[in-house]
Amino acid sequence: MSILGRRRAGSAPGRPDRGTGSPSPDDRDRATGGQRRETDGRDRGIDGLRAYAIGGVVVGHWLVTALVLGADGALRTASPLAAMPALAPATWLLQTLGLFFFVSGYASARSLGSATARGLTPARWLRRRLGRLGRPVLLLLGGWLVVLTSAALLGTPAATLRTAVTLVVSPLWFLLPLVALVASTGPLARALHRYGPLRLAALVVTLVTLSDLAGWGVDPSDWPVPLPGDGAWRVPVAVLAAWLLPYLLGMALAGGRLGGRSTAVGLLLGGAAGMAGLALAGYPTSAVGVPGEGMSNLDPPSLFAVCLASAQVGAALLVRPVLAGALARPRRWAVVRRLNRVAISVYLWHQSILLGVTALVALATGLAGAGAVPGLHTAPDGPGWLAARLVWLPVFALVLTVLLGRGRRRARSDPEPA
Repeated sequence: MSILGRRRAGSAPGRPDRGTGSPSPDDRDRATGGQRRETDGRDRGIDGLRAYAIGGVVVGHWLVTALVLGADGALRTASPLAAMPALAPATWLLQTLGLFFFVSGYASARSLGSATARGLTPARWLRRRLGRLGRPVLLLLGGWLVVLTSAALLGTPAATLRTAVTLVVSPLWFLLPLVALVASTGPLARALHRYGPLRLAALVVTLVTLSDLAGWGVDPSDWPVPLPGDGAWRVPVAVLAAWLLPYLLGMALAGGRLGGRSTAVGLLLGGAAGMAGLALAGYPTSAVGVPGEGMSNLDPPSLFAVCLASAQVGAALLVRPVLAGALARPRRWAVVRRLNRVAISVYLWHQSILLGVTALVALATGLAGAGAVPGLHTAPDGPGWLAARLVWLPVFALVLTVLLGRGRRRARSDPEPA
C-alpha cells in the first residue's frame, strides 16, 4: 500500500522512559511493523531521499574539487577525475541533482495542494516558498562580500580571489531552474492532468536532444523546427528541460500518477540502458564535468544527465518504502529531519567550507614553514590523494555543522519545509 497521504495520531517521538518499563518508540515501531512513517504529515521516505540527494552533492563536490597550492601561494582548482577516470562511476551516485529535483517536485505539489486547501492563494504560497530560498542566499553573499573585500585589502593573490568567487557563486546556478520550476508548479500540475507524465517526458527528451545535437556541431537551421543557429538558446533550454523531467516525476508521484513498481523498474532500467548507449555513442561517462574533456554532461545538462536522473528516480521509488520503514526509528528520523531543515543552507555553504578550511590551513602551514598538506593542497594525481582527502571529509562536515548550528536551532521553531 502506498504511504502517500497516510497519517497516524500519536505523540512525538522521544527518549524511552527506561525507569517505568513502558515500551520505547522503537519497540512500538517494531510491534506495528514500522507503520509509524508519516507522523506530522511527513513522508519519511521522501525526506530520506532528500537527505541523500543533498549529502551526495556535498560529498561529491568535496571529493572532486581540489584546491592546489601553487608556488606563488595562490589556490587554484583541479579535478581528480582528470587523473583518475576510473572514478567516473562514483559520480553516478554522488551527482544527485536529478534526485533533488524529483523530491522538490513532490514537495512543491504537496505543499501547493495543502495551501490551496487552506484557502491560500498560489501567489502567496509562492512568496512563502521562495522566501525560504532568498534568506540563505542573501546571508551567503553578504558574508562573502565582507570576507573577499577584507582578503583583497590584505593582499591575497588575485588567483585565490577568483577561485573563491567561483566556488561561492557556482552553487547558485541551481537556484535559477529551481525557482522557475517552483513558480510553474500550478501550470505544470494542469499540464500533467491534461497530458500525463509520458507525453511531457517525451517533450523534455526532445528538447535536450536538440540541445545535444547543437552542441555536437549539427547545424539546426535545416531541422524540421528551425532554432537559432548561434547556440545561445542551448543553456537555458537544456537546464530547464533536463531538470523539468525529475521535477515532473515528483509531481506525478504526489498526484498518484506515477504508477507502481513496474514504472520504477522501467525508469531504472531505461535510464541505465540510455546511459550505456550514450557512453558508447561518445558521451563522457562522468556525470560531472572533467577538465580537458570536450563535453560535459552537466554544463549544460545532456541526455546522459537526463538518463541518470531517470535511473535515480526509478531506484528511489524502489527503495522509498524500505527507507520510510528504516526512518520510523526516532533516532534515525531525528538526523534526517535536522538535515532537511537546513538543506538549502548546507548546499549553499558547503563549497565555502571547503575553501575556508583549505585557505586557513594553507595560511597556518605557511606561517609555520611547512609544506602543502596532502589531500588538501596537493595535486589530485592518484589514489594517495583520494585517501588523504577522505580523511579531511569529517573535518569539513564538522565545520559545516558548527557553522549551521545557530540556524538549525532557529529552525526548530519554524515550519518545516514540505
